[in-house]
Amino acid sequence: MAGRAGLGALPEDALLEVLARVPARDLVRSCRLVCAQWRAVVDRPSLWKRKCEREGLVPAVAARPPPDWRVWYFLCRRRRNLLRNPRAQEKFKHWKLDSNGGDKWKVEELPGTHGNSFPSPAVRKYFVTSYDLCLKSQIIDLKKEGYWEELMDKHRPDIVVSDWYAARFDCGCRYQLKVQLLSADYLVLDEFRPEPVIIDQWSDAEWKEMSHTFRNYKPGVRYILFKHGGQDTQFWAGWYGIRVTNSSITIGPETSA
Repeated sequence: MAGRAGLGALPEDALLEVLARVPARDLVRSCRLVCAQWRAVVDRPSLWKRKCEREGLVPAVAARPPPDWRVWYFLCRRRRNLLRNPRAQEKFKHWKLDSNGGDKWKVEELPGTHGNSFPSPAVRKYFVTSYDLCLKSQIIDLKKEGYWEELMDKHRPDIVVSDWYAARFDCGCRYQLKVQLLSADYLVLDEFRPEPVIIDQWSDAEWKEMSHTFRNYKPGVRYILFKHGGQDTQFWAGWYGIRVTNSSITIGPETSA
């Protein structure tokens, strides 16, 4: 009790500085319940702004501060790749093979025959398609990943999609991608479906990124469908089709870190 009384006697700015050092989970679940003064301080945007600054969670564009610093903090701390096994480290675990034509999907080591190294040395494997259509997908359950309904409907944080693809030098191929934002009933609320990319034979075989950011989408998003793949365009037996790896879906703001 004496410790609590001592903290209660602190000037409000000093109390704010002390609470800014407390883990976020403890702030919300414990500190906020201590008394009316602490509740008011924990709910204050200036506390969460200070907490963000202390932990280096600074907006990428300083002139555009977030409308809600507490939501910003939790989105930044929760931000991660929601796709599982995006670099083929676990073969096809977590992926649904929707189409498995030709000689079927295969996992190969980078750089692969007549291929190039990936821009990041951390990426060591890729998925490769065959002479008939190969598609694979994942569905992300946002609630299970910690993105509750009010957060998605009220704040509608950015949903950032990235996928990397490349061809072999000696064979033409086709790449395609579809990402859908789905309701609880799996209705499509928004979609990113670029035109398929056709790569001619004797290309540079360089890895290229396909990316998209969903903003200001309709309320009600509960799932995200990610589906990609393709095939070779010369119908050669084996694995001469498009190569894909390092796919990602992240939710939340971009920071300067």
